[in-house]
Amino acid sequence: MSLTTPGMAKNLSEPDLSTEDGDDEALEGIAAASSALASITLRLTPADCGVRLDKVLSSLVGQYSRGRIQQWIESGHVLVDGVTARAKSTVFGDETVVISPQAAPEDEAFKPEAMALDIVHEDGALMVVNKPAGLVVHPAAGNWSGTLLNGLLHLHPALGGVPRAGIVHRLDKDTSGLMVVAKSLIAQTDLVRQLQARTVKRQYVALVWGTPQLNGTIDAAMARHPRDRIKMAVSESLSAKSAITHYERLATGIIDGKAVSLVRCRLETGRTHQIRVHMQSLGFALVGDALYGKAHLSSTFPHQALHAWRLGLIHPGSGKQREWTAGLPADFADLLKRAGIDIAAVSAGAD
Repeated sequence: MSLTTPGMAKNLSEPDLSTEDGDDEALEGIAAASSALASITLRLTPADCGVRLDKVLSSLVGQYSRGRIQQWIESGHVLVDGVTARAKSTVFGDETVVISPQAAPEDEAFKPEAMALDIVHEDGALMVVNKPAGLVVHPAAGNWSGTLLNGLLHLHPALGGVPRAGIVHRLDKDTSGLMVVAKSLIAQTDLVRQLQARTVKRQYVALVWGTPQLNGTIDAAMARHPRDRIKMAVSESLSAKSAITHYERLATGIIDGKAVSLVRCRLETGRTHQIRVHMQSLGFALVGDALYGKAHLSSTFPHQALHAWRLGLIHPGSGKQREWTAGLPADFADLLKRAGIDIAAVSAGAD
């Protein structure tokens, strides 16, 4: 971007990054994608005198947000007449400013990263992945790298041409188990439509505190918690979305003198934290669930005891019904042993 309007500073080194729609985020993304991240040299004019440095720079280098420019000032990547700029300084209007753009963590989010992935099944249309607890599925604030998406892009670089690297649905970070990943846009569209039509079969196993009835259906709409935005909650608000969970109690046991139950849950819908919220709404929080369970019990297990055990769908290539299962991870199996529950109960009576 070359700024030549009279009375304004001239940008001496920035390439043209303008777009027709004027989308700041798109512009910032384009700038970040530049491998060079070349320094930007600006010469200020008297028209800028008395204005805060960050405000002047954000008006002159519009492809970057003011917040990002402020970060660069604070981290010492902006020089004024060769001296590191101060965050709240004002300008006189005759300075030379050099900005050294720095990539933000989110700019690196969609880069391939080598990682060991447990691929249960793979063919030309899709992959079925057994995700371990602790692995984030998709980059987001606080987790811009080290996600399943990064691993998928390393395993199959062509997934860079498929939205979300082919990810069709998500599991919570600390939930383990089966996920399907599409290898083409056509397959992804087909699988998303199956999810919307509620024809994808998803069964989970969970260990909960207490003893729920032998079986039941929880039909309770959910929305963001009104006071704690990290949580979801059963809700009757207009923004609430339908949520249906079918469950059956498979076995009971004891941990630290308290009753626990192994339950198998079948989802009709796939809302955020659905099983955790629904079971807690009945008074049966998941063992290890620090977010929805009782604080003094959350140390029993390092994460919620929830595993996506079974996945069934219509294969987008063959049109045939396919199904996969994934055995419990070792820590979950040890937890059942501690409770005195036979691991064989997980698959007992499964349809």
